[in-house]
Amino acid sequence: MGIGVAGCRALITGGTGSFGCTMVRRLLDGDAAEVRVLSRDEAKQDAMRRQLSDERVRYHVGDVRDRASVDRAVRDVDFVFHAAALKQVPSCEFFPLEAVRTNVLGSANVIDAAEAAGVRSVVMLSTDKAVAPVNAMGMTKALMEKVAQAHARDNPNSPTTVSCVRYGNVMYSRGSVIPLFIEQIRAGQSPTVTDPTMTRFLMSLPESVALVEHAFTHARPGDVFIHKAAASTVGDLAAALCQLFGAPEKIEILGVRHGEKLHETLAGREELARAQDFGGYLRVPVDCRDLNYALYFHDGDPTGLAATDFTSANARRLAVPEIVELLRALPQVRAELAAHDPALAS
Repeated sequence: MGIGVAGCRALITGGTGSFGCTMVRRLLDGDAAEVRVLSRDEAKQDAMRRQLSDERVRYHVGDVRDRASVDRAVRDVDFVFHAAALKQVPSCEFFPLEAVRTNVLGSANVIDAAEAAGVRSVVMLSTDKAVAPVNAMGMTKALMEKVAQAHARDNPNSPTTVSCVRYGNVMYSRGSVIPLFIEQIRAGQSPTVTDPTMTRFLMSLPESVALVEHAFTHARPGDVFIHKAAASTVGDLAAALCQLFGAPEKIEILGVRHGEKLHETLAGREELARAQDFGGYLRVPVDCRDLNYALYFHDGDPTGLAATDFTSANARRLAVPEIVELLRALPQVRAELAAHDPALAS
């Protein structure tokens, strides 16, 4: 593992989710001395305990909204992976204050508890929905990023480096559209698509973990790291799954749900103007100027802003055959294919 976790202790908030489970295994493979999982769901923790059967994993029932439970979990920890969040767009639209309590105030609790405990580095998981947000989920994730950046700006001598990673849809993550489409196809139903022309960034769970590892290795306080992902239309994604499972390429159009965008944005023009290119990743540094703007007038950028945002509409567009190959590489999809028809999994 790229961040040198051998012998270290790590905490994953929201550690029973898709990212958390993958990260736990990566840390164990990297010979971490201890991996702590903080989440509210004791049933998922119990299932994870039985599945992993590793004494190095310690389970903490708690909530990032409760500072005391975070303080207990973070004690003597070297690294924190902050994945706990309310992520469902429609749920956050109907209960926006709940999204604020978890995604904003809970994130602030994690940062403050980590600094008080002397944690070396905290990486917070954000989303493309945080850029020019139109829904409560994206707005609260944008505020989470601002909280992380404010910590960097206001605490330049802090021993704790706080950074963020921002990415699009993680394929086959819990609550994502791919498991839903597969369930519908296997039941003989047509996939339900909000709008077939809607575009989304796609990345695998291993790619999301690699981005977090990159942030831990390279982050300076307040950095936001972005994975330069490819994108596809939702209609092409559904068509690729129909091809994989040997089903008719027919979809049912439902219409756009509460708070959904037609296209997502991973980086705005203003961010691209000051971003550093790492090849597969972008680093957007925090703007460390204070409120005395007159001191900075001579530092204006004569090149101006980038021509456009980095969106799922102008990113590299995956064709259906490419999506099929991406999906076939996912272990969960291969398992679904084997259960549906063993001949398809070969």
